Amino acid sequence: MTEMQIEDEIQQKQFLNEYIKLDVNIMFTASFLGNFKSDILKPYNISWQQFNILRILKGQHPKPASIKSLTERMVDRTSNASRLVDKLYRKELVDRCTNMEDRRRADVVITEKGQHLLQECSNDLEEKLTEKISALSLEEVRMTNSFLNKLRN
Repeated sequence: MTEMQIEDEIQQKQFLNEYIKLDVNIMFTASFLGNFKSDILKPYNISWQQFNILRILKGQHPKPASIKSLTERMVDRTSNASRLVDKLYRKELVDRCTNMEDRRRADVVITEKGQHLLQECSNDLEEKLTEKISALSLEEVRMTNSFLNKLRN
């Protein structure tokens, strides 16, 4: 089976140059993986961005996080962390309380229900992502990680 080329995926015959082609390929692949993760998380009734907030909160549990610190640590920093926290709060996956040192700031912690859901969907997500990405060898994965890190620096 031949692998699908980016030109075929987006029905574009050529690119201005290989650098532009790489940019389009990275964006297309990021979108593809985002949709893949959204499909996995759908039965758990949370979005990829909500999952990311829960992971951050679990990582520093029991210490609370401010909305600002959540925004700074999110993978997708364009997401509205405040709105995402509101949705998670309504689902009883996080708790909010006023910060005693700065009453304008809300502190957020993951609830026991949130931890349970996160554990359940993390196992599913990590298993399916590992399976999908294992189309690459471990050496290719390491090289890709290195290349992407270099690109951001």
